[in-house]
Amino acid sequence: MEETLGIVGSGAIATGLAAAAAQHGEVVLWARSDSSADRARAAVDKACGKMTDVDAARITVVQDLDALGQASAIVEAVVEDVDTKAELWGRLSGLVAGEALLGSTTSSLSVATLAKASGAPERFVGLHVFNPVPRMKLVELAFPAEATETIRSRSVALVEALGKTPVVVPDIPGFVVNRLLFPYLFSAVFLQEETGLTSEAIDTCMQLGAGHPMGPLALLDYVGLDVSKAIGEAIETKVPQSVNDLVAAGKLGKKTGAGFYTYN
Repeated sequence: MEETLGIVGSGAIATGLAAAAAQHGEVVLWARSDSSADRARAAVDKACGKMTDVDAARITVVQDLDALGQASAIVEAVVEDVDTKAELWGRLSGLVAGEALLGSTTSSLSVATLAKASGAPERFVGLHVFNPVPRMKLVELAFPAEATETIRSRSVALVEALGKTPVVVPDIPGFVVNRLLFPYLFSAVFLQEETGLTSEAIDTCMQLGAGHPMGPLALLDYVGLDVSKAIGEAIETKVPQSVNDLVAAGKLGKKTGAGFYTYN
């Protein structure tokens, strides 16, 4: 991998991306706090342990943004909230190298807006990776109008170096996958609300009848119901009341132990 990768964030996408990148080179991952750094180290150790010939020692977890200053590619992977992302890009703007590629793993927000917040839209790209990152092959690439041809080429090369398949998509809410996927996922919830079918019944029908590897309700839990709600709002599709109620109750899916299913 020609790029030296710096990752901003410590959640599932950030640590999964770090593990995937560690197959090909050194990675620096920034975490906001001591507890976030501890969770990130545990997550990358676990992810790398599931992969062949990947050494978690290639991933350095830091809490000082200055440590990202030497990276040739910076990828922000924090919570899917435009204000949080913009605030971080404001902090990063004076720290990163002048030729560094700047990317965000946003799944639904405007790349143009984030690019403007970075202060260098000509070097910006939306890199929508999919969870679990080490296994999922697709990366949607969305560029602001200002992005140079060099940055576009480097972005494609970076994704290919990670062993992924890049597809350039328009900078529209939800890009391609989520724009098509979430109306379907929410339709399963509306069906449940209408009929009283169990989550297991709906998911089994779609797994065995449509050949899907995971049913729609289990997938919503896996994505996170808070994230799912945010994506639904971003693509302007109606969010089911069941999703709103679960989010309000703090039942966000697998990561909290409860959603449409209960997890141990």
